[in-house]
Amino acid sequence: MKIDTIDKKILKTLQKNAKITNARLSKEIGLSPAPTLERVRKLETRGIISGYHAKLDKSKIGLGVSTYVMVSLKSHNKKNLDLFIEKIKDVENIVECHHITGSGDFILKVVAKDIESYQKLMLEKVSEIESTDSLQSMVILSTFKDNKEMPL
Repeated sequence: MKIDTIDKKILKTLQKNAKITNARLSKEIGLSPAPTLERVRKLETRGIISGYHAKLDKSKIGLGVSTYVMVSLKSHNKKNLDLFIEKIKDVENIVECHHITGSGDFILKVVAKDIESYQKLMLEKVSEIESTDSLQSMVILSTFKDNKEMPL
């Protein structure tokens, strides 16, 4: 899909501040409000803008532990893949799940209140999925970059 310079300006601005008013957005990109709104709606309709989200401070909502977990499955067949994916969708604390290449099959991003609740989640939910073979956890100690903006 072709994205022109004005569309890029809109996307960059909305990634920084999704709550910006259309009037303010139009001033920042140098268009009048009506065509600005039309372009934003077109970007939404085309699926380039897939949603608007609030970024939460995990520690302030009681999620003090973040981890990445590499998961290996017992067997690499469609049934096991589908089973794992279906079960993972129901685990609220798993905020990302990616099918990967390399030494594991999936990488998960998990948030939890503390190490104890993280351990309980791994033991009672993830490791209990029938197709799960092994888990390798990597606890995030510090985050130096957490940019959700896509480069344009």
